[in-house]
Amino acid sequence: MSRSSPWRLAWRQIAGRRLNRFCLGVLVAYTALAAYGEGVYQTARLRDRTPSYQIVDPEMQYLPPVGLRERMAPATEAEAGARERAGRWRHPFGTDALGRDVLQRLVQGARIAFWVGILTSAIAIPIGLTLGLVAGWFGGRVDDVIVWLYSTFASIPEILFILSIAMVVGRGLTGVYVGIGLTTWVGLCRLIRGEVIKHKERPYIQAARALGLGHVRILFRHLLPNVLHIVIISFTLRFPAAIGTEVFMSFLGIGVQGEPSWGTMISDSRMRLWYGYGWELFFVTGAIFLVVLAFNILGDALRDALDPRLRRVDLPG
Repeated sequence: MSRSSPWRLAWRQIAGRRLNRFCLGVLVAYTALAAYGEGVYQTARLRDRTPSYQIVDPEMQYLPPVGLRERMAPATEAEAGARERAGRWRHPFGTDALGRDVLQRLVQGARIAFWVGILTSAIAIPIGLTLGLVAGWFGGRVDDVIVWLYSTFASIPEILFILSIAMVVGRGLTGVYVGIGLTTWVGLCRLIRGEVIKHKERPYIQAARALGLGHVRILFRHLLPNVLHIVIISFTLRFPAAIGTEVFMSFLGIGVQGEPSWGTMISDSRMRLWYGYGWELFFVTGAIFLVVLAFNILGDALRDALDPRLRRVDLPG
C-alpha cells in the first residue's frame, strides 16, 4: 500500500462525503461569481461608465422574478409594457425600487463579501499567528504581555470596537477591513499559543534545540507546519463571520458606500417587504445563508480531517 501525505489523506476524507463536495461546489460557484463581479466593476471603472447594476430604469421598478412574474397581474398599462419589454429572462431575479437588476447587484454583493473575507483574514491571521507563536514559545514576560494584550482586546465589545475604528478611518470598506481585521485575531492567537506550548516539549523540538537551531528556524520550520491546520480551519470559520459583520455594518450605514453590498440591499429592501416586494430580501438572505452554511460545514470537515486527534483511518462512503 502506497504511503500518502497527511494532506492527501485529509483531502480524500473531505471529498469522500457528498455534502462536502456540494459545499465545495457552492464555494467555487460563489468565487466565480465574485470574480465576474470584479471584472464588471473594474471594466466600468476603467471606461468611466456607470456599471450595468447601477443603471436606474423607473419603468422597470418592482419587476417580479421569473416564476412570480406570470402570477402577479400588472396594476397599470405601464407595468404591463415594462414586463413585455423585459422579456422572460432579462431580469430573472426581478428588479428593485429603482429598476436595477437584483441578480447583478447580488453578484456585486458576493464580490464585496469575498473581498471582506480575504482582506480581513490577511490582517487578522498574520497578527494572531505571529503573536501566538511568540507567546507560546518564549513564555515568561513575553507571554504575559501578549496574554494581557489579547485579553484587553477580547474584553472590548467587538461591534463597538469595529464601529470606532471605522469612524476614525472613515466610512467605507477601508474602515470595515481594518476594524474587522484588528478585532478578530484574538481567537487564533489563543489557539496557536496553546498548541505551541504543547509542541515545544515534544521530542522533535527538543532534538532541534539540541542541534543548536535558532528560535526563528524552530518556530517557522518545525512548529509552524504542525499548527498550520489550525490556521486553515480558523480561516474557513472566520471568513463567514467577517461576511456577517460586514453585512451588519453596511446595514447600519457604516460599511460600503455607493455599492450594492448585501447589507445595503437588506437595508433598502426591508421597508418594501410590507408592500409585497420581498424578492430582493429573499434572494439576499438566501445567498448569505448558503455561503455561511457551506463555509461552516467545510470548516467542520477540515477540523475532522486535519486535526490528528480527530483523524480517522477509514474513509466515509
